[in-house]
Amino acid sequence: MSQSRRTFIKAATIAAIGTGIASGNPLNLFAQNNKKTVSLNGSKMKLSFKPYDLQLRHVFTIANSSRTTTPVVLTEIVYDGITGYGEASLPPYLGETQASVIEFLKKVNLEQFSSPFELDDILTYVDKIAENNTAAKASVDIALHDLVGKIMGQPWYKIWGLNKDNTPDTTFTIGIDTEEVVKQKTREADPLYNILKVKLGRDNDKQMIEAIRTVTDKPIAIDANQGWKDKHYALDMIYWLKERGIVMIEQPMPKHNLEDAAWVTERSPLPIFADESFQRLSDVLRLKGAFTGINIKLMKCTGMREAWKMLTVARAVNMKVMIGCMTETSCAISAAAQLSPAVDWADLDGNLLISNDCFSGATVVKGKMRLSEATGIGARKL
Repeated sequence: MSQSRRTFIKAATIAAIGTGIASGNPLNLFAQNNKKTVSLNGSKMKLSFKPYDLQLRHVFTIANSSRTTTPVVLTEIVYDGITGYGEASLPPYLGETQASVIEFLKKVNLEQFSSPFELDDILTYVDKIAENNTAAKASVDIALHDLVGKIMGQPWYKIWGLNKDNTPDTTFTIGIDTEEVVKQKTREADPLYNILKVKLGRDNDKQMIEAIRTVTDKPIAIDANQGWKDKHYALDMIYWLKERGIVMIEQPMPKHNLEDAAWVTERSPLPIFADESFQRLSDVLRLKGAFTGINIKLMKCTGMREAWKMLTVARAVNMKVMIGCMTETSCAISAAAQLSPAVDWADLDGNLLISNDCFSGATVVKGKMRLSEATGIGARKL
């Protein structure tokens, strides 16, 4: 074989691993070319987990609830001396608890698989253990992706072929509160972020916006959290909000009311994104026409593998894509941030709302997501 031929094949292999668009799975290609790396001493994957409670900096209020803490479960997958980290975040509306997540994870047997590079097989198996339990499944998915990325020596945005310079600004969330508290939260956030996100859906929506507009004229995204029950009221609110510098609306109507959601979206002067209406991959095509775009959250879709598939399908049917989060540590936020160079909107501030983050990773610099150079999901345990 000539030198030029060998050089070409080497370059093509590197490109295939980097972009993930070559025939076959780039993870399998890497594993085949690096057998010693992925099968040392017949190692087996070991899954461990523990509960952890996140402490919120402020009371967090949305249309139908308030809280000061968020329970999570932190996971680790160890293989051949390398540790991948994951997380299940459990806000009340998700329907999972630390106890339910731990009970699910006790059923997960990763030792039956010979290599973490069997990612599709492993995560298909995990998904079939029980219905729902999406945050529990995400905690395994994130840890597994972190592990595989570390073995490959690459962060996932590079494995997916993304340019980290294309990350969008992230919104910073201001929950429902009194006018004075809302103004104070806005003053704190205004110098640091280029776009704010405001929770609406109660009877003081206009007062919230008017209070914020006394402090800043920056763009605002709105999350109504299903709080507007009448489609005509919702549309009137959207027009009123547009006049005040609002740039997008998230989940204005109850999640199962797709007919009214489609009616609002068709007439809205602003893009409308699905959140509570959107859960798993099969929902993408079902929501086409009812919403302008989708809000992908790892805790709802079982993790990074399905999130990437969602993004791909949404782009294929010309839907906008947003990457969002729960209240999370920098572990899950950094995992979600790996997809951020490929989306239109980012709402990855969950780690910024807590006072006891136990990871470092993706950060926000001048309002823009900045991805860590660390391998895997780009998070490091503190």
